[in-house]
Amino acid sequence: MYHDIADDITKSINEGLFDKKLPTEVQLMARYNVSRNTIRKAIDLVYQKGLLRRVQGSGYFINDISLSEKTVINLSVGAGQPLHLANGKLVSKVITFDKINADVALANRMSIKNGSELYRVIRLRYLNNELYCLEQAYYVRAEVPFLSVESVNQSIFTFLRENYGISANNSEDYISLEKLTEEDAALLELPTGTPALTMNQLNFYGNNIIFNFSTTIYVYPGLNFYFHSANLTSN
Repeated sequence: MYHDIADDITKSINEGLFDKKLPTEVQLMARYNVSRNTIRKAIDLVYQKGLLRRVQGSGYFINDISLSEKTVINLSVGAGQPLHLANGKLVSKVITFDKINADVALANRMSIKNGSELYRVIRLRYLNNELYCLEQAYYVRAEVPFLSVESVNQSIFTFLRENYGISANNSEDYISLEKLTEEDAALLELPTGTPALTMNQLNFYGNNIIFNFSTTIYVYPGLNFYFHSANLTSN
């Protein structure tokens, strides 16, 4: 339950409902009709996303991670959560949506058998009407039995959570500076060999079962990456 409360608190922060300070524990207990222990667990999760700072004796205050005239990618939000700040409209243009069999490289990366059936989704994503990224994602059909056309045009993770109860509970993320291949450059309308920030991500659910692997190439101008670290024992 506290995971759902943490998600709702995060949503409230992103939408500006809590803009300066988090309500007190007592107020949150009343809001969600749960115990103090549950609220504290939920707050801890939100804190780990870098959205809060604690002031001893005064409670939790909202961190403003936005930068003037910049777009911020929050790498601390947690697996399966949108990385961009909520004040932007994200739209997808699907390039490829089909089923393939995993080759050796994909099978090794996703810890599945060679030839395992996958959904493949390649899409360009636009933030506030400007090209944001190129995403190439693979979903294990043994874990994800069906993806709808509507879901690949919107939020695939929301579709999986609402229809199959699949929610990423952890991920492995690798960020690197890569040169665009000829194929990727053509889709992004950039010169081949252009350096671009690239994120490779493995997503897990349940008992550490891999259900998704994706490669995302970011090309949005003025993009900033934010990561929050803390000594949780002192929180």
